[in-house]
Amino acid sequence: MTALELPIADGVARFYENVHYSSAHRDFQAMSSTLTLVSPDTVFEDRISALIAAMTLREKVGQLTQFNGSWNLTGPEASEKRTREKNDLLQSGLIGSVLNAVGVEDVWALQRCAVENSRLGIPMLFGYDVVHGQKTMFPVPLAEAASWDLDYIELSARITAVEAAAQGVNWTFAPMVDVSRDPRWGRVMEGSGEDPFLGSAIAIARVNGLQGDDLTANDTVAATLKHFAAYGFAEAGKDYNTAEISSVTLHNVVLPPFRAALEAANPRSVMNAFNTVNGIPATADEKLQRDLLKGDWGFDGVIISDWGSMIELIDHGVAEDPKDAARLSILAGSDIDMESCVYIDHLEDLVRSGEVSEALVDDAVRRLLRLKFELGLFDDPYRYLDAERESSQLMTDAHFEASLNVARRSIVLLKNDNRMLPFKRGERIALIGPLANDKDAPLGNWRAHAEPHSATSVVEGFDELGVDYAFAEGVKLQIGDAEFTEPVQINQDDRSGFEEAIAAAREADKVVIVLGETARQSGEGRSRTDLGFPGLQQDLLEAVQAVNPNVILVVMSGRPLVLSWSDAHLPCIVQAWHLGHRAGRAIADVLTGAFNPSGKLPMSFPRTEAQIPIYYNHLNTGRPGPRDDVVWSHYNDEQNTPLYPFGHGLSYTDFAYSDLKTEVSRTGVKVSVTVTNTGSLPADEVVQLYLRDRVAKISRPIRELKGFQKLFLASKDSDIAQFTLTGKELGYYDQNGQFVLEPGVFDVFVGGSSAANLASEFTITPEHVARLRTALR
Repeated sequence: MTALELPIADGVARFYENVHYSSAHRDFQAMSSTLTLVSPDTVFEDRISALIAAMTLREKVGQLTQFNGSWNLTGPEASEKRTREKNDLLQSGLIGSVLNAVGVEDVWALQRCAVENSRLGIPMLFGYDVVHGQKTMFPVPLAEAASWDLDYIELSARITAVEAAAQGVNWTFAPMVDVSRDPRWGRVMEGSGEDPFLGSAIAIARVNGLQGDDLTANDTVAATLKHFAAYGFAEAGKDYNTAEISSVTLHNVVLPPFRAALEAANPRSVMNAFNTVNGIPATADEKLQRDLLKGDWGFDGVIISDWGSMIELIDHGVAEDPKDAARLSILAGSDIDMESCVYIDHLEDLVRSGEVSEALVDDAVRRLLRLKFELGLFDDPYRYLDAERESSQLMTDAHFEASLNVARRSIVLLKNDNRMLPFKRGERIALIGPLANDKDAPLGNWRAHAEPHSATSVVEGFDELGVDYAFAEGVKLQIGDAEFTEPVQINQDDRSGFEEAIAAAREADKVVIVLGETARQSGEGRSRTDLGFPGLQQDLLEAVQAVNPNVILVVMSGRPLVLSWSDAHLPCIVQAWHLGHRAGRAIADVLTGAFNPSGKLPMSFPRTEAQIPIYYNHLNTGRPGPRDDVVWSHYNDEQNTPLYPFGHGLSYTDFAYSDLKTEVSRTGVKVSVTVTNTGSLPADEVVQLYLRDRVAKISRPIRELKGFQKLFLASKDSDIAQFTLTGKELGYYDQNGQFVLEPGVFDVFVGGSSAANLASEFTITPEHVARLRTALR
């Protein structure tokens, strides 16, 4: 090992070895002592060890502190005094990372401050919640999940990373991989729905898109899996609430997307959750973070707290004061303190008093420095900062085209009686609704740095395609401020536009009415108990339907809404979500038939809020029914089934499934099925495979998604979808988190939704189990 000798004088050490920076960096000074460092061709770990050895405790704690770099808040605002203290720390170069600082000019200034003013010149990380686009907006993640198209989901994340990196961001707090069964929870829009298998596949695709093939490239960003764990199971769908779940649900539903992404895509950070599990807040949960994630799973990246979650340990009732919160957090394995300020205020004292071992601090610092090395920041702290890239790689034509392609594939045709869609030549169309001409709602809740009111509206989409229509807004949906500081105020009494809308509907052959939520009515902190249309929209819908029954309902939302009245009274319903910048054109393409819809639901749609949580992969009961008497598990006033099941989605053609075959082999179970496009239009179909383990040591779901494929079929064509079920798909986790693979009879179901009824069965023998276990190793 060749060593480099770096002199030290006046307590000022420069750690970088054999690297030439821009003129922003001052030269090394003549120094009176030396620090031995390893050569540049040595692995990161030796270089990190040398740097940690050179750091003071104060410098280490600074690395573990993250501050907000702007007032784009997702949590409590800091006091004036704290803001001044943060600015002083930034000026002193004692901060390891900043969030919400975006743009080459601003990031350059902050990075230069850290590199020039700190004793060791350690560069900062710049994090941001880049959830479904940076400048070019893509569909919200739940909408993208409805595409079931992993290639396009990865492409969306790749473009998001390119744009974020062009603005100086090198670390994103995405993807959210929380599984949730409760659409009342506003953040379902940020995840992939109710299923862990689909969620796992999408988590891998998103991490691959964000991090790319080379994390040192200046167009990639480090990804963060969040929120660890069970945030999506907040009681009553109320954000930040307690999560009460069994250990079986934790290991079989909540944790699989985290584990799958960590194993297959190597995301470099994980964010913990606000909620408690088993009475312990995730930020202070040593078993989850230090024992499971860092221990059993071998995660060598960074665990970052969510905004202020360390200081919130006091409100949870597990910490006495901020110092105690810092102690609990570092002991549990939380590496980075986002905006709580408990590490910078108290961690040094905790180490000096012996309450916290400095080795734990060193481990956390090592993880953060490793990430900075992996991003190439020790080779060039300014590698992400290029004004030319910022001006040329944002909102390009190619990015908008990709946004359009993803949006088209995310639309779900829920109902289409009498072939109401697509439009037929010469039809008179009335376009009605407060969201039909809205250019803001389609951008979605986490719209990053998108320009407000910049999306393509449905009106503009119709204009692009030359659709002949008459437009009437009908009702104003939103009044007032929709930002974090104030609640959204909904129009409850202004019906002044009703008559114009009714007149337009009366004169039309078909009515397209666009209703739903604004972008600020779903997302963080936006839980709802009433999942109907906000304000007067339902009244408008019923008034329009009364004069013209040929109504096509287009729903914009960030969550499943309750559409029972619409399903009972309308022939056609299209779930359009919040689709990003090219939403209006994507919707117009589907309504006119320029694009054949292929989306499938990633969450079940309830018939009523009282059914929630409702999900397809539930356990059976001892009295599943139906029976002739009342003593079985059911409601007296509602069906047990959802309005639209998980995986549901129609096309303008029809598909037939046949010839389902299963074959148990040495390496797994091979399943094949023939799929035929029986209609007159070419189309994509998402072929879904579900499995049921009939008898196990613990009760297993009535069916679980274990495979899916997207097939393109021309009219009258057939193809064979093939799947291989390995021990991984056939097994499960017990209540202790131990993986179980056992012999038995399994049912397999294949079709176009979780209600698939084409079924077969196969048997796994003890001999098969032994071979499958060997293959898993």
